[in-house]
Amino acid sequence: MNDSPGLSGDRRIAWPSVLTVLSAAILIGAEVFGAAFAGGWAVGNLFDLGPNGVIIMQGLFFLCGIAIMIAFIRNARRVEPFTRRG
Repeated sequence: MNDSPGLSGDRRIAWPSVLTVLSAAILIGAEVFGAAFAGGWAVGNLFDLGPNGVIIMQGLFFLCGIAIMIAFIRNARRVEPFTRRG
């Protein structure tokens, strides 16, 4: 009656896809968070915000980096599904 996949165990983890996405996330995450740190430092010093302003800017850029990484993982799961049937 119901054609939707259930939790009956008919899905298996596709480890090659998981490892591909994880590896790409590590690489891209290093770049994104490195750029967030450097960008926060640069913007904080450009506008002469002082040491606390630099830390605040780095924190804001870090939050943007988290949003970017969440979007990357969500889109990567569409391209490389983590589970397969049967």
